[in-house]
Amino acid sequence: MKFTVHLIEDAEKDLLDVYQYVALNDSAEEADKLINHIEETIQKLETFPLRGHIPPELERIGVLEFREVHYKPFRIIYEIHKSEVFIHCILDGRRDLQELLQKRVLR
Repeated sequence: MKFTVHLIEDAEKDLLDVYQYVALNDSAEEADKLINHIEETIQKLETFPLRGHIPPELERIGVLEFREVHYKPFRIIYEIHKSEVFIHCILDGRRDLQELLQKRVLR
């Protein structure tokens, strides 16, 4: 079964922010490569959406409907509804994510 993957507005903004940061601090070529790798990771959710795990920060507070996959330090947080996958955020895993995840995923 193939799933349809959607990036919600927050996740689209996250991708743009990542691109801009890398382009500014490294190069546009590196930013392009990174975004392509993140997008490839997201596309894999079309066929294997259950491969991710529940983010520990959310599991600790009893929120179990979200999953995450990783590309390098980035965490891609998503949820599955029937045959659709909704990407909620793409976050730098080097940051303290407890409060950020609670605010974004629970609103």
